[in-house]
Amino acid sequence: MPRIKIYHEDHIESPMWRLWNSFSANPFAVIGLWAVIFLLVLTIFAPLIAPYSAEAQDQQVLLLPPSWDPAGSVEHFLGTDDLGRDIFSRILHGVQLTFGMSLLIVAVSLFFGFIIGSLSGMMRGIKSSVLSHLLDALLSIPSLLMAILVVAVMGPGLNNVFWGVGIAMVPQFVRAIHQAVHEELQKEYVTAAKLDGANSFQIFLYVIMPNVWDVVIIQVTMAISAAILDIAALGFLNLGAQAPSPEWGAMVAQGLDNLLLAPWTVTIPGVAILFTVLSVNLVGDGLRSALAPIRN
Repeated sequence: MPRIKIYHEDHIESPMWRLWNSFSANPFAVIGLWAVIFLLVLTIFAPLIAPYSAEAQDQQVLLLPPSWDPAGSVEHFLGTDDLGRDIFSRILHGVQLTFGMSLLIVAVSLFFGFIIGSLSGMMRGIKSSVLSHLLDALLSIPSLLMAILVVAVMGPGLNNVFWGVGIAMVPQFVRAIHQAVHEELQKEYVTAAKLDGANSFQIFLYVIMPNVWDVVIIQVTMAISAAILDIAALGFLNLGAQAPSPEWGAMVAQGLDNLLLAPWTVTIPGVAILFTVLSVNLVGDGLRSALAPIRN
């Protein structure tokens, strides 16, 4: 009797593979992802790439225009400021202070927000209701205003900016995670897990958590772009990084005095802020679109 060969042609894709396929179908999201990777590389290796120190001054090249200007120089690709400091080097060093610090702030805020939001989301009754109203009150205050209040009390400086923006970010994570966990508790599969004898910790870890990661990911991308703008805004208001720091918001503020004479001292750090926020937002929009079928 001849043998019958059976071929299994069905290929089961993992959720991560489906997510990547959906994400990569959006060309703008892929461009944003490569831009974010580029910024991460600069954050790590900026001191090695920068041709000059961020604070090195050269009185011979004050307010030198960028290299594409006839009066510019290739040695100072993006020109210099009123103290003869190389703007290209300051932009590279500023990646660590603006983009790198925003990542650190979001990571710390996510840690505390995840713990508080998860615990509160598993609560029921008056405790959950009181916390929900408290979060609504905190979220009614814009994050930048809250950061300004914290920094105004603690004093200007990058260390206080870290705490000010971080404190402003925590309620957003708490609210998002609290709401996601609370909604998952109402699902039928949670009731089935309870009937199977699972305790609260097992339900949270094995049943609820796999279904709220999409909310966490989306909230992280939103928080990063908000943190970048808050850090830059505080630097612009002279509440954050202090001179001669190459933080981008502070660079914009320092260049305002020479706006008409040397507009590149303002526009170049401004474009750096715009490029970074736009890149993060493109990745966030791509993730939201890719995760929508999974959530539904």
